[in-house]
Amino acid sequence: MNTLFDEERLRRLIANLNFLTGLPANILDPKGRDINLFRGHPPFCRMMNDLPEGHRRCVACDECKIRRYTADRGFQFYRCHVGICEAVMPLFDKKRPLAYLAFGCYLDETPIEEQWEYSRSLLDWYPGGPDALKDAFFQFRQYSQKEIQAYAEILEALSAYIQIQGMILSTEQTDLQRLDLYLEQHYMEHLSLASISRELHMGRTKLCTLAKQLSGGRTLSYLIAQRRITAAKKLLLQTSLPISEVGEAVGVSDYNYFSKVFRSVAGMTPSAFRKQGQNGGDGRGQRPREAEED
Repeated sequence: MNTLFDEERLRRLIANLNFLTGLPANILDPKGRDINLFRGHPPFCRMMNDLPEGHRRCVACDECKIRRYTADRGFQFYRCHVGICEAVMPLFDKKRPLAYLAFGCYLDETPIEEQWEYSRSLLDWYPGGPDALKDAFFQFRQYSQKEIQAYAEILEALSAYIQIQGMILSTEQTDLQRLDLYLEQHYMEHLSLASISRELHMGRTKLCTLAKQLSGGRTLSYLIAQRRITAAKKLLLQTSLPISEVGEAVGVSDYNYFSKVFRSVAGMTPSAFRKQGQNGGDGRGQRPREAEED
C-alpha cells in the first residue's frame, strides 16, 4: 500500500492548529515516520534533533510508539524517550492504519521540577550533560488534563474531516513508486544494489532500469547520492551542525567522501553551499555531475 498525502492542505491545517492552541500536531506515515509537515518545534526538541544521535532516538521513539499502540480507539498518551508528553492515534483505511495523527511537545500538570528530574535521568547520553538542556526544557508549556482532553477530542473530529476531504489516500504502489518511497525512507542508511534488490524483491537489472526512469537516465548510485545531498542541503541551511555531522545524518560517515559526493551532485562544496545560503544565494550551484558508485 502506498499512502498519498495532500501536504499543502495538511501543512496549513497543522499550522493553524498550532497558532490557535500552541500545541504541535503532526502526521506520521504508516510506519511511524515523520512526513515533515511541521517546522515549529520547541527549542528543546530542536536541540535534540540537531544531533544525529538525538534525531535517531526521536525517530526510533516515533516508530516504537506506533508498534505499541494498544488503545481501543482515539489517542494513546505516553511520554517520549526523554520524558515529554505526547499522544498518537491511527487514521484507518478499512482495517489498516493509513497514517497516524500525533500531538505533543508539552508537559502535564505535575510540578515542572519533578518532570525535569525525570527527563534529566534519561539524558545522560547528551553531549555536555543533561543540564545543557534545562533552560530549553523549562520553555515547554504545561497543560491541564481538561485542556489536553478537549484538544484530543477536537483532533479526533478533525481526523474524520481529513479523511472525508481526501487529504490522505491509499493506492497500490507500482514498482517505480516502491523504489522511490524506499529511497526516500532509507537514504540515510548504508545502501547497495544488492541490499535494495533484497529488500524490494526485485532483480538488479530491473532496479537499474527503474533508477534510470526516476533520475532521468542516471544510475542508482547517483539517485541515492541525490537524495542524500537534498537532505544535506536542508540540514546545512536549517541547522548549525558541523559538516561532518551533516554527512553522518544523511548516511555518509566519511567527511572527505561526503564532500566529494556533495560537490559531484551540487556543483560546490558543502561549506560553499552553506555560505551561499547564508548570503542569500539560491544554493543551486552548477549543473550536477554523475556521482561515483557507493
